Amino acid sequence: MNQDYILPDAWNIIEKGFDPSRVESSESLFSLGNGVMGQRANFEEQYSGPSLQGSYIGGVYYPDKTRVGWWKNGYPEYFAKVLNAPNWIGIDVKINGQALDLVTCEEVREYEQVLYMKEGYLRRSFYAVLPDGIEIAVRARRFLSLRREELGAISYEVDIVKGEAQVEITPYLDSGITNMDANWDEKFWETLDVSHHQNQAFITARTHKTNFHACTFMETKMFQGGQPVEGQPQVKVEKERIGFTYKLSSSSGRHLRLEKFGGYVTDLNHPKNELVTVAGKVASEAASIGFDDLLQEQEEAWAAIWEMADITIEGDLKAQQGIRFNIFQLNQTYTGKDPRLNIGPKGFTGEKYGGSTYWDTEAFCFPFYMATKDQSVARNLLVYRYNHLQKAIENAEKLGFTGGAALYPMVTMNGEECHNEWEITFEEIHRNGAMVMAMIRYYQYTGEMEYIVEKGLEVMIAISRFWAQRVTYSQQAQKYMILGVTGPNEYENNVNNNWYTNYMAQFSMAATRAFLHIIKRDYPKDYQRIVEVTGLRSEESEQWKEILQNLYFPYDKEREIYLQQDGFLDKELMAASELPPEERPINQHWSWDRILRSCFIKQADVLQGFYFFPDRFSTDSLERHFDFYEPMTVHESSLSPCIHSILAARLGRVDQAYEFYLRTARLDLDDYNHEVKEGCHITSMAGSWLSIVEGFGGMRTENPVLQFNPIIPDQWESYSFKINYRGNILKVKVDKSKATISVEGNEPEKLAVGLEVFTVEPGEEVNVELNKKDH
Repeated sequence: MNQDYILPDAWNIIEKGFDPSRVESSESLFSLGNGVMGQRANFEEQYSGPSLQGSYIGGVYYPDKTRVGWWKNGYPEYFAKVLNAPNWIGIDVKINGQALDLVTCEEVREYEQVLYMKEGYLRRSFYAVLPDGIEIAVRARRFLSLRREELGAISYEVDIVKGEAQVEITPYLDSGITNMDANWDEKFWETLDVSHHQNQAFITARTHKTNFHACTFMETKMFQGGQPVEGQPQVKVEKERIGFTYKLSSSSGRHLRLEKFGGYVTDLNHPKNELVTVAGKVASEAASIGFDDLLQEQEEAWAAIWEMADITIEGDLKAQQGIRFNIFQLNQTYTGKDPRLNIGPKGFTGEKYGGSTYWDTEAFCFPFYMATKDQSVARNLLVYRYNHLQKAIENAEKLGFTGGAALYPMVTMNGEECHNEWEITFEEIHRNGAMVMAMIRYYQYTGEMEYIVEKGLEVMIAISRFWAQRVTYSQQAQKYMILGVTGPNEYENNVNNNWYTNYMAQFSMAATRAFLHIIKRDYPKDYQRIVEVTGLRSEESEQWKEILQNLYFPYDKEREIYLQQDGFLDKELMAASELPPEERPINQHWSWDRILRSCFIKQADVLQGFYFFPDRFSTDSLERHFDFYEPMTVHESSLSPCIHSILAARLGRVDQAYEFYLRTARLDLDDYNHEVKEGCHITSMAGSWLSIVEGFGGMRTENPVLQFNPIIPDQWESYSFKINYRGNILKVKVDKSKATISVEGNEPEKLAVGLEVFTVEPGEEVNVELNKKDH
């Protein structure tokens, strides 16, 4: 834990007291999003202290030209940057000519910022004494509408605490913005037009190179003493900015309130020549409804999400706050409505990690969305990758692969690889296996074959073709090997025979062969179509069989463990606990050379495979591997603690599982990795959900019968969650003595709890004593 200022609360994220050193961290933690756009919790009024300004539009990006010291063939030509979009939230405030800026105020007191996760909005309030001694009270609320995806709304209130003052309130739009993260310090936006009509303002801009067009808009309403202010504001139009200034005389008791409705309309969804017209309609409708009624609409939309997605934890306030914060941010980042969008590692909370999609989506986030929404949302995530299949084939071709082999990107916006570190782009090829894993999980969870028949098998074939060309046959070992790779543990580069990578290659080819057989038998017309579309030859399947049956896996007979890669035991093996605290995290204190030579593991690598395939390894084997690898793991990836929490739970090590869970759930709230000011770790937040549902709840879906094997940490009185499983809603509640599972739906559900198998009718529940099950 590196920060401890967020107050524990079951439903809210609360900060009290103004501290400039916390502003950037809070900008991340209090971020808002609606799946289509988002913004960091930047102040509406002027702020001259350190700040990472950030407003973002889903699907809009800039191809920032790659900047490296030594260009290598095959490098992506650009790194896709998440763009800081034009600013629509800005509100300048002047009191007697003095700008309201918390840095320059004589005093700021009773400062409070609250993210209301249950209702889906942000509130900030404070008292401020300006340099001339005038004291004001400010209360700001804002949200991004879930139901009106192009709309955000702000209510900004100012009171003169004592005396009289001349007040100027200027809501504005500004397209003269930059990215903090830019390879060549370029501006990514070109302003095309600045216009206004009555109380509406518009800035139309386009991105350089990618030519996305966006109209940033606002409509304003000013009230004094609860009554609308008559007359029009003073309008100031500049090249990249437009503002409406309301000049008012005010005194104590004469409450000032600005309602500002704004957001973005883009050519992703509308013709370029209609953007201003559409924006005007969105703004006009919002203003006619008003802030308070729109907020009520927002609360209703979030209530529907929480009804299905909520996880309750009794007896542990910080654990409860952590999981709800994670669920909230995941739902702010991705709603599943638009198959063109995906789950970026920072979501709408920061610029770092360009690109909207990593393997995190399939490996970590996919089960959360599949279980807490419906299978159409999960299917959209799969369709996203199917729609990028041709780009994945082109990615492989750039590296010399042929014949329809596909390499899915490590980082992408449009299917094209855009990560510009060679050890990732060229070598972290295990990502291909995550694409297949997501499809298999979908099939196991939903029981639906249609996606694999209609689209998925084409992806599997292309991935298997890649593996078949990527292996090398060793005459000396008489085995197929995969050389020069980086596994999930990115503290090892250019290694041979990373166990996890080889295992995912074997799994991918075996799954492809299995579904080829099923589809040829049960869907002969579709099989013929797939053969024709892919140009599949019968000898390819036989080649995959030969490879998967003779693939090499490094193994130590003495320890009875699979080795992370060839030569791993040549390292000096030591526990991470032996490292001096002042050298942690090692990625911020050691040279890369020293890291690569060390035994230390960034995140689950071999253990990632044990997580994915629980039915293939005995408990004894899991225990040996866990006890060997976990002590050397420094958990410097946000994706690491959740996997270890789940595996510890499978081993019945409840205390250790709880420790890892808490680190997962509060990774950002407590800033474990010293970097939350750059943005939240959105994709790893799904790991918090996995830690509870698959870890403590013991949910497994790889077998025909849905299975639970629940345990409960000592710190908790009970916990509960819901899943949407094959058309039924299952609610699972676990307390100190029993697990209770109920079914809502139309069909009975067969499930296993520990060693007992039940058929639960809709509307009924079963209770299983915890001491009756096998841990």
